[in-house]
Amino acid sequence: MVEIFDNIHKIYQYQAPCEELAEYIAFFSESSCSATEKYLAGESFSVKLFPSWTPTIWFNLGSPYKLSIANQHYVVQPNQDVLLLRNTIVERRNLPTDHIFTVKFSAGGFEGIFGIKQGCLGSELIGLSHIIPSSIIQDLKRIDNFEERVMLLQGFFLQIKQRRSWQEHYFKTVQRAIKAYETSNMESRNSEIASEVSATNKTLYRYFNHVVGTTPKNYFSVIRVREALQKYVSHKADFSPYDFGYYDMSHFYKEVIKFTGSKLIDNGL
Repeated sequence: MVEIFDNIHKIYQYQAPCEELAEYIAFFSESSCSATEKYLAGESFSVKLFPSWTPTIWFNLGSPYKLSIANQHYVVQPNQDVLLLRNTIVERRNLPTDHIFTVKFSAGGFEGIFGIKQGCLGSELIGLSHIIPSSIIQDLKRIDNFEERVMLLQGFFLQIKQRRSWQEHYFKTVQRAIKAYETSNMESRNSEIASEVSATNKTLYRYFNHVVGTTPKNYFSVIRVREALQKYVSHKADFSPYDFGYYDMSHFYKEVIKFTGSKLIDNGL
């Protein structure tokens, strides 16, 4: 299954974060055994994810799985829980017994809670024991209920977030900049976005590198091609590249190849 082109969400159950964490966490999810059996009929499968700059935690509650990040290949054992930045293409190959509990952060949300710069995560796979106390991880694995796992982690996140209040300005400014870009038909220049959030270009550049781990230009290009590609896949007949600030279809196609590593025709579109 390939993100955007396929409905990868159908084999998971989801829960939104509480109001206090809504800006920092996109969602919690967990593999659904019944849905996996229904849609994949007991076969091994893979999930391909494109860059998003949204740090993601995977707690492994089931069998081993293989993971490819850029040109690096890993085997994640049942007792291994991992964190990855999602700054490049990631492919996870699973067995039918796949059982993963996921926490997906918003851009900058991980830094906002843990106080760790996203840029420091790089493209490597990071052991979660370096980030979350082993006692919390073990408590989560002893629980056999998705909703209770979410409650446990939310309590932990809220507790450590309170210690990071001095960093709120960085995170809030970046979030306002992202919102301003999205509401501008994804056409505003960095200087215009910076002016809207009462910052200089240099300050905005520094804040994005600090909070997200990449430049405003690079991050904005990622969310633009994501939005455009989702619209193209779901409503091809109504798609216009101009709605997303592209010069023409050729410009859009080039950005898709850069983003996905393949042509649209390779994905049957």
